[in-house]
Amino acid sequence: MGQQEKVATSLAGTVSEEISASLTAVDAELARRYPGDPGTRQPVHTVYVPGDVFEPGTLRSWGDQALAALDEHAPDAASFAAVLGIPEELAGPVHDRVRAKLEREPVEDLRIDFEDGYGPRPDAEEDAAAARAARMVSEAYANGTAAPYMGIRMKCMEAGVRDRGIRTTDVFLTGLMEAGGLPDGLVLTLPKVTYPEQVTAFVRLLEAFEKAHGLDAGRLGFEIQIETSQSILAADGTAAVARMIDAAEGRATGLHYGTFDYSACVGVSAAYQASDHPAADHAKAVMQVAAAGTGVRVSDGSTNVLPVGPTDRVHEAWRLHYGLTRRALARAYYQGWDMHPGHLPTRYAAVYAFYREGLEPAAARLAAYVAKAGGDVMDEPATAKALSGYLLRGIDCGALDTAEVARLTGLTRADLDAFASPRRGDLTVTAP
Repeated sequence: MGQQEKVATSLAGTVSEEISASLTAVDAELARRYPGDPGTRQPVHTVYVPGDVFEPGTLRSWGDQALAALDEHAPDAASFAAVLGIPEELAGPVHDRVRAKLEREPVEDLRIDFEDGYGPRPDAEEDAAAARAARMVSEAYANGTAAPYMGIRMKCMEAGVRDRGIRTTDVFLTGLMEAGGLPDGLVLTLPKVTYPEQVTAFVRLLEAFEKAHGLDAGRLGFEIQIETSQSILAADGTAAVARMIDAAEGRATGLHYGTFDYSACVGVSAAYQASDHPAADHAKAVMQVAAAGTGVRVSDGSTNVLPVGPTDRVHEAWRLHYGLTRRALARAYYQGWDMHPGHLPTRYAAVYAFYREGLEPAAARLAAYVAKAGGDVMDEPATAKALSGYLLRGIDCGALDTAEVARLTGLTRADLDAFASPRRGDLTVTAP
């Protein structure tokens, strides 16, 4: 221990300098293309409501309908857990948190739909609906009744509906500006993207709007909806979705899988169109790899099996939705679509069970990593990052409490942010 080792080198110092200089462009490209997770809260779902159906009370109505479904079809923790197969020790905590969530914040992300859920309408009618949507969204943020994230899905950039989609986007955004400005939780969804050039065209549209209103460049971001086979595999054999992220010029915030349009596009018959079909798994796996490290989040699609009718049918639909949601979470698709208020109980039950059952093991592994205590798993920094991200997602959605995570890990919220992402570490996020 007392003997000092002799350190010898063979290379001149200029070698390292020359290598670094040769990689300067690569370093810059890595930083530009792969900035990492943005550190913001990701909603666990997106709810789609047609543009002519959305009302000021829509969010509360969804929560009330979901609570009524629980009261009618699974009135207590034991019966709800029995339907879904939730372990006995989690039955109470999951049930209580689901009910509290439905009372406090039933919808995390709302998209007012002017595409498939709205359909073709006379121009004057869609104009009025888009203006009305802007007014109601602004009012919701002003009076505290908004979901954390809200926005619209316009019609796509295909020739037949392009002008209509552009105009609806303009009417909606202009309405927000006239009502006081763009809310922080604003989200736009561009559907049925087939070519990267369509993404570029939407970027140009948003740039023009920003310039017209003196907004900061890049203020408007958007999600890209993956609903066609060409968006996964281009004619030249490349992964078009990766080129779409690049074409968004830093504005892409998410890739959303469209279960039924994509399934139909690749020839899956209606009876077998589902988010766990092999075709869906392939598409989402390509999306996941393309988005990794870019800061763009991936969202699963939806199920069209609605929990309505007699109790036995509701239970069957609940079990299906719960299983699909748990399957998606295990595959790191932390967001999905919900199409009916009856899906909310099982969305939150699946999410809460996923985080609560893993709380103690994840916390113990992270605490051991911080303390360098070892244990039966030798974790790497990347795993510590994943463990922190897991706990943060659980806190953000209401599955976990900051205090219980701190008690089990010895870490503050800021500590978790710093482990999960340097960018997150600079942010203050208030859990719901």
